[in-house]
Formats: sequence, C-alpha cells, structure tokens
Amino acid sequence: MDPEFWHARWQQRQIGFHQAEVHPLLQQFWPRLNLSRNSDVLVPLCGKSKDLLWLHQQGHSVLGVELSEIALREFIDEHQLDAAPVQHDHYCGYDLPDMTLLCGDFFHLSATDCADVRAVYDRAALVALPPAMRQRYVEHLFRILAKGTQLLLISMESPELGDSGPPFMVSEEEIREHFYSAQTIELLHTLATERKSVPMAEKVYLVRL
Repeated sequence: MDPEFWHARWQQRQIGFHQAEVHPLLQQFWPRLNLSRNSDVLVPLCGKSKDLLWLHQQGHSVLGVELSEIALREFIDEHQLDAAPVQHDHYCGYDLPDMTLLCGDFFHLSATDCADVRAVYDRAALVALPPAMRQRYVEHLFRILAKGTQLLLISMESPELGDSGPPFMVSEEEIREHFYSAQTIELLHTLATERKSVPMAEKVYLVRL
C-alpha cells in the first residue's frame, strides 16, 4: 500500500478509522500483560489515538510510530501537550515526557529503537495493511523486538467483508500462521459487532514473541 494513500486520507479527512475514545478492549485486557508501570510500550501506526494517552497514564513510556505528520500534530494540539521536535535517524518526530512520537515508515524502525520495549499494542496496524504486507509487518516485529515481548493485538474478522479494507479483516487462522514462531498465542476475547450493517467480530489476542 502506497504511503500516499494514508497521507491523502489524513489530508482529505477520510479518517473513519480514528476512534474518538480509548478503546474499551484495551482497558479491559491490558492488565493481562501484567507489566510494571515503567515498561516501554510500542504502538505501531498510532495515528492520533487516545490509546496513547491511556497507556501513558498507566505509567508506561510510550513509543508511537505514524506515517502522517498531520495525525501526530493533531494529537499534540488536541491534548495541549508540550512536545519538542526531534530528528531521529529515518524519522522526524516529537519528544514528550515519557512519550516519543516518530513520523515515518514503520519498517525503518530498528532493534536499537526498540531496545527497551517490553510490550506492543496493535489495534490499527495489522488490520490497516493489505494481505501482501501483513507477513512483512509480523516479520519486522520479530526482527526488532526482544524474545518474550508481549503483544496485545485487536483484529477484525468477517467472511462477508473479506479484504474490502482498510481496515482489513484478518482471520484467526491467518494470525496464527503469521505468528507461528511465537512462544504463545492466546485468544482472550471475541466481541460480536458489525460494520456497514454486516456482522463481524473483534478479537483480542495476547501473543508472546
């Protein structure tokens, strides 16, 4: 998927994927990771999600990565945050107290960047990617994260909607195939819901890499 697709979505305000509130499934299942309050958490393709603030409020140091400068700037402005611009390898970005927001291609993120990361929260990354990119995304997670890092993953599944995304439907079978080399993959919860009046399910997984 071309980066210009996402830049255009933000420029044209086609951001129906953005949720105005903290995701309730994050609040419900994040405690299952049993992390210490000062643990570093990576949020790929973070947009301007309020989930970033919620994770920060739990005492975590948050590393968000986002392609759109518009999204990060709006996040900072809407929450009136004191952010200092930084230049970081392949990224421009912002430093805040116990939060770093990097603007650029997620696939440029390195193991050095993630040396202190102990957990990943993915509500909007895997489901934002077309089939051809999802395996590459998972392989990159394994490449840059330490063994044993935990991932709370929220996906969407619907045979009727198929690959009519983004967001894309990603089946449990596909997720288990992508993460076959993980230490554990646990399905924590299935929530029946709908999209465009079509039944679908939101599924919450806890993966230990």
